[in-house]
Amino acid sequence: MAWILLVVGGLFEIGFTTCLRYVDGFRNVGWTLGFLASVGCSMGLLEVASRSIPMGTAYAVWGGIGALGTVIVGILWFGEPATLPRILLILGVVLCIAGLKLTAGH
Repeated sequence: MAWILLVVGGLFEIGFTTCLRYVDGFRNVGWTLGFLASVGCSMGLLEVASRSIPMGTAYAVWGGIGALGTVIVGILWFGEPATLPRILLILGVVLCIAGLKLTAGH
């Protein structure tokens, strides 16, 4: 269950980084509220997950999911470049996240 919460927390991290693009110095109330809600959910789920997953592993996986998802959102919605080196580096992040999960122990 902790791993599911951690993944969902990582997805909320993608939400807050996406909202951050639109907060306009925190003057855009709707996007700012979305940002704050996403941050709260993301951090809260990380905290709960880290009760049973080693903190270093939980944080690395959480941050990796957020980074990976944010890059994908950037490519798909914001027209950021999808060059071969970027795709290979994203694949490297995915492999590292998988490796951390496989070696986390119980």
